[in-house]
Amino acid sequence: MAAPGGARRQPLLLLLLAGLVYGASAVFFEVKDGNGTACIMANFSADFLTNYNTQSGSKNSTFNLPPDAKALNSSSCGKENASNPSLMIAFGSGHILTLSFARNATRYSVQMMRFVYNLSDTQIFPNASSQGPKTAESITDIMADINKKYRCVSSNQIHMNNVTVTFIDATIQAYLSNDNFSKEETRCMQDEPSPTTSPTSAHPSSSPPHPSPTSAHPSSSPPHPSPPHPSPPHPSPTPPHPSPTPPHPSPSPVPESPSVHKYNVSGTNGTCLLASMGLQLNVTYKKKDDKTMTRVFNINPDNTKVGGSCTTQRVTLELQSETSTFLAFQFGMNASSSRFFLKEIQLNMTLPDAKDPTFKASNSSLRALQATMGNSYKCNAEEHIWVTDAFSVNIFKVWVQAFQVEGDKFGSVEECQLDENNMLIPIAVGGALAGLVLIVLIAYLIGRKRSHAGYQTI
Repeated sequence: MAAPGGARRQPLLLLLLAGLVYGASAVFFEVKDGNGTACIMANFSADFLTNYNTQSGSKNSTFNLPPDAKALNSSSCGKENASNPSLMIAFGSGHILTLSFARNATRYSVQMMRFVYNLSDTQIFPNASSQGPKTAESITDIMADINKKYRCVSSNQIHMNNVTVTFIDATIQAYLSNDNFSKEETRCMQDEPSPTTSPTSAHPSSSPPHPSPTSAHPSSSPPHPSPPHPSPPHPSPTPPHPSPTPPHPSPSPVPESPSVHKYNVSGTNGTCLLASMGLQLNVTYKKKDDKTMTRVFNINPDNTKVGGSCTTQRVTLELQSETSTFLAFQFGMNASSSRFFLKEIQLNMTLPDAKDPTFKASNSSLRALQATMGNSYKCNAEEHIWVTDAFSVNIFKVWVQAFQVEGDKFGSVEECQLDENNMLIPIAVGGALAGLVLIVLIAYLIGRKRSHAGYQTI
């Protein structure tokens, strides 16, 4: 006969399996107005990677959004033509993550994200050389159609100078109409399947505004990057200037991934930069009829002249295309921490249909593609870097090393956090399956032993 405890063990097995599959659970947040009606709802998990200084150099601290994180009372539903809705999340010893929303006639977005982290928290930032709160902020690409929820199961990184926030399994909605998440959803680009209407398409299209078919190498609409942004904008319901959420997006053709190419910059002392990557530019501007346009350009290595320069403190890669597009990447180094990083991106290009045909954008306060001197930085996942609110770069399959390059070969690899997260998924699933098999086997053996014990020899 079956062991009497078998039925009671089934829920336990399910709980154990769930615990093996899901390492970090999502946290639910809600903001209500004075009448108790919800205006913002969010459910996500988040990882934080923060670079900070110590007496012995810079260090990285990695931590998760804890389950006891709370939405502060200072969160707001906003006021018409006065202030925008915001979700303020507090956790740990004085850490606050703020998502500020804005909308136009058709879409809403997390227009600004700000993270205030407390270096006095010795558990997260041991031996920090300075104390007290520090602030990092960035515009984001988190956006959805009005009356639809934003849904993104995949990882989505937001870079903010020394801080990278990775959202996982995110559901977010602002401007709620029925006090609950909408059934309809806008999916993020990372979740979108590859288009099937063209055999040459390898890069998924996204729910953000679609670029128009004006490039010889069209691609997906604006990505999911995260710009270091010096100051938060003050958006209106219908932004008057180009932004990651143009009020009148144009239709897009089936996207195409850029070609991956190897770049080399050498100086008097030999090679100072090795890079292998595919490059894609996202540009938002006003046309001559004042309509907002977002276009996406692929850098075609076959039609691009490569140049650059090497100094002891700076390494520059310069790309000049036949279409009068000049793109420059400048790498810097931190001598105290012995790390190199992408410090600046510059773009000069001509847009014949633009109100101002000369488009220029630059940002010299970036801190991306970081690795230890002598090592290389590698990321198979797509990297998204915001330069300004009107210009961002998608980098595909990047592998880069600056300054100390020995023998024209890449050094030891330091993988990006996105690749590390992707590696954890099959490990977690494999561990869960192995654990389930072991639990079922043990339960079977116990049940069989008890079954034999229920009979006696006559």
